Amino acid sequence: MRHINYLLKPVTIDNAKPRDKAYALTDGGGLLLEALPSGTKTWRFKYHLNGKREKVTIGAYPAYTIKQARDRHEELRALVERGESPAKAKQSSVAARKVAESRDLTVRVFARRWIDETLFYRSPAYVAQIVRWLDAYIDPAIGDMQLADVQPGDVLAIIKARADTPVTAERIRVIVQQFYNHAIRNLLVTTNPAQPLRGAIARAPVQHHRHLSEKELGAFWRKLDEQGAHVTTIAATKLLMLTMTRKSELLHSKWPEFDLDAAQWDLPAERMKMGKPHRVFLSRQAIELLRQVHELTGHGEYVFPSIFRGSVPMGDVTLNHFFKRIDFGVPDFSPHGTRSTAATLLREHGFGRDVVELLLAHSEKNATVAAYSHMELAADRKRALQYLADRVEALAAGMNVIPLRVA
Repeated sequence: MRHINYLLKPVTIDNAKPRDKAYALTDGGGLLLEALPSGTKTWRFKYHLNGKREKVTIGAYPAYTIKQARDRHEELRALVERGESPAKAKQSSVAARKVAESRDLTVRVFARRWIDETLFYRSPAYVAQIVRWLDAYIDPAIGDMQLADVQPGDVLAIIKARADTPVTAERIRVIVQQFYNHAIRNLLVTTNPAQPLRGAIARAPVQHHRHLSEKELGAFWRKLDEQGAHVTTIAATKLLMLTMTRKSELLHSKWPEFDLDAAQWDLPAERMKMGKPHRVFLSRQAIELLRQVHELTGHGEYVFPSIFRGSVPMGDVTLNHFFKRIDFGVPDFSPHGTRSTAATLLREHGFGRDVVELLLAHSEKNATVAAYSHMELAADRKRALQYLADRVEALAAGMNVIPLRVA
């Protein structure tokens, strides 16, 4: 190789001050020191190979001294002389280092890293659920295996053990697939052991929660007070319908979230499925129920505390069992069905899709629409929930009302 008369001296480098834009100090033979606006100075090597111009980073100054940078420059020049690309060689070296790193990573460790790096925007409840799935199903089987050693057969064994609950089996497979996709993006592995197993467990068709017709809704409402249940259980059931919230959102509600004088309930983002705060405009009937409940539980934190342990909220199973006891001619009605019942009633009586979707706290699936839609429609939502409460009250009274449709 041709000898290089290097030009740069320590004093020249040290006196180079940052500017608004990056600029280069040429040392010779394609070796240069790039001075960045941040004040960082980085050694780079620019060269031509096979008619193309390429560049490779050597390292930062002064971590790489002038002598070290020039020694490395000579090594890289030798590669170019042999027709080899220093840039591609560095990429291969990084990839090899990543693979070696994966050999020291267990599934258990990397799965938690995946959570930290990709699920930070999800609600604490969602993340906690993922951790529970890892703890219960994935870690006991493959948690101590090296990330790169897991094969499709290992994942298949996990989901086959859950074949009697196919929804659970598929959720396990999806979680494994997700954190392995993250490992692939980080060049830690090259294959995903869960990807080929899609469809390995047959799932029954999705059954949507049964909603009630208006006649059935009236019968359901009349039966609520005849079941001999605790007053807070009955109130929670009614408020589930009147607020159109999810079961967990209602049962974990706390008194400071409510402003009964303003007829508002503000749910914090961390308790919402979509991770966004949600406001419920309370109807007159909902406020009346909440004032009655406040006389019983207002001294505590939770609106609906456990009957047996007041320091924790009412359990989901309480409402589930209560719904099963209600004999009004529809045996398969569940707490979640209150949302679809309320939504269907409002849509049938002229309330628009946008209003109903906001009441349900659904997230807009179309990213473009979501980016430009900031509608709150507060007045329409308030009117819709009051209309819902009035209609339920009329149906429960057995009134043969033909309501006016919303214009």
